[in-house]
Amino acid sequence: MAISLAALVGVTSLKLSKAGVAETTWNQDINWVAVTELEDPQRFLNGGELVLTTGLRLRSAPEQRRFVRQVQRAGAVGIGFGVGLSHEAVPPALLAEANRWGLPVVEVPYETPFIAITKLVADAQSADHYAKLERLIAGHQVLARALLTGGGLAELLKNLGGMLRTDVALTQFTAQLYNSGSTHPSADTWSSYPVPTGRRDACTLWVRQPFEDTGIIGYAQNLISVELNNMVKQRQAQRALCGQVLEDVIHGALETSEAQRRLAGVGVNSTRKNVVLLAVSAAHGKALGSTSVPQELEKAVAAVVGKDLVLVVNDDGGTAPALARKLSDHLAEAGIHATIGIGGAYTKPNGLRWSYFEARDAASHGLPVNEPERLSLTSLLLASEDVPLADMAHESLNPLRAFDAAHGSELMSTLESYLNNNGSVAAVAEELTLHRNTVRYRLAQITELTGYDPSVTADRVQLWLALAVARLSARQGK
Repeated sequence: MAISLAALVGVTSLKLSKAGVAETTWNQDINWVAVTELEDPQRFLNGGELVLTTGLRLRSAPEQRRFVRQVQRAGAVGIGFGVGLSHEAVPPALLAEANRWGLPVVEVPYETPFIAITKLVADAQSADHYAKLERLIAGHQVLARALLTGGGLAELLKNLGGMLRTDVALTQFTAQLYNSGSTHPSADTWSSYPVPTGRRDACTLWVRQPFEDTGIIGYAQNLISVELNNMVKQRQAQRALCGQVLEDVIHGALETSEAQRRLAGVGVNSTRKNVVLLAVSAAHGKALGSTSVPQELEKAVAAVVGKDLVLVVNDDGGTAPALARKLSDHLAEAGIHATIGIGGAYTKPNGLRWSYFEARDAASHGLPVNEPERLSLTSLLLASEDVPLADMAHESLNPLRAFDAAHGSELMSTLESYLNNNGSVAAVAEELTLHRNTVRYRLAQITELTGYDPSVTADRVQLWLALAVARLSARQGK
């Protein structure tokens, strides 16, 4: 262990004695020994040294007092004054100045070489360093064992907190993965350590002040980084598996009993009410598959369906909006710009399908968080892969789009206005600032190009459905 002045004087073989009354740094560890005969050694000291001198150049009282002040300003632990060479005893002026500044002075007899003191301090430092290294290696083994034996991050961080004798926490964006204390970490009373992973799952390790870090925190950061990467891979695999089951349920490919059995296998209890939260991101679809979720949604069943993140939450619908906002904020913190759709709360596999379709329809509205509305026939038909509704809509409208592009006409906008105004030619003429005959002429062109007469109810429904599908497809494609 490192040695203090008090312990050094206690070594009988050195025959050291306390010369003054100052004890400010008497029990402070000595960092190193500096031997000097300079009048001003301050610039050569780093602090924490025991300064040894024979006072060879300190002949006058002013020189002796100045020497003490320079040593004290440098942060030295004390002065060891060798007697019997330049001075028979510690000079009174030097001793008085040291007492004034609270700097301990030790008298070193002539028969004690300075090298003996230096060696003793060096040996103590070496032993202290070796003991710290042993403790650090033992700490490494404890943390690695906690992780490798299945304890996970919680066990690792519990052991880390015990070693540091303080609270530790681990946060990831808006989520708090672990906290051994009762208060949320803050920059004024906690120290933060980033834990990079090379992915979007980077998080922050927090340690409550005060504490002493012997190097164990750096090792813990590396272990946490490795474990986070493992967790990302596990999430990807689990979500892919759950996604296969949900896709079969959503497409109606399973009998009810088989759907219930397979849903139970991935953690979904379809006998209770469940809500679907759907996260859609055109720019960051790939990142959705592996990103973490808020702590409040950790028990939800997560799956990747297509490019979207689906969360199945056991809930009666009351807390779904708040959970969706938590998810939206969490993804935003992770740099993922996503639209969240909320489905209704239903039981049974068919109810889960219905909730998914509602969530997908809600997400198409484009707000950060979108609550469910009554599903339209259009969105349900579009959700069914058995009905090529999108292709039928394009087939009906493409002739109008092509004609508009070739002739600069506005048949598409005229058709939309006509359907939105319940077939009123006068209302269309007023809205588009056209003559009524111009509107009638355009409607005749639409009939000729598409084969559907907007004035006939059956044809009008076909054209309205085609426009509705086109709008819904455009929103989902964004």
